[in-house]
Amino acid sequence: MEAAMRAFWASGYEATSTQELCEATGLGRSSIYNTFNSKHDLFTRALTRYMDVKTANVVEALEDVERPVRERLRTVLEWAVRAEADDPAGCLVVNTMIEMAPRDEDVAGRLAKDQKKRLVALRAAIEGGQRSGEIDAGRDAEGLAHFVIATISGMRVAARGGADERTLQTIAETALAAI
Repeated sequence: MEAAMRAFWASGYEATSTQELCEATGLGRSSIYNTFNSKHDLFTRALTRYMDVKTANVVEALEDVERPVRERLRTVLEWAVRAEADDPAGCLVVNTMIEMAPRDEDVAGRLAKDQKKRLVALRAAIEGGQRSGEIDAGRDAEGLAHFVIATISGMRVAARGGADERTLQTIAETALAAI
């Protein structure tokens, strides 16, 4: 699954051929189809794995009540800076959002469910920051959570377009200041 996920992550769904999946996984064409039914099935399983791991890390960081909220938000934004600087393939979620979500209801639903998990965790962290006085209580917590998600997605697209680590860091710092 990890190898298939990396193949899709590098090239996208449409551009990843069955032969590339065979080479990446070490499975034969018939084994892939017998195990996963279809390329789409393999893709959705790989995407789900990616989202489960990445979102669990984000939620865990945001729920770490031993750290100030701004520090938790900084960590999540810093991950976006480092991930984009280290991996030219970008983010499988953002790549899939652009490539498939507009025309694939199943994938769009999976992406929406994942985004909801991140949104809930971000909103809860921000509300906690509002209660502790770290974040202005007059601000809309859900709006700020959407802002963080949009900022991270934008950073990932900017990185794919060639933005360097310094630029991404500036975006992260600006987002933190806006919150």
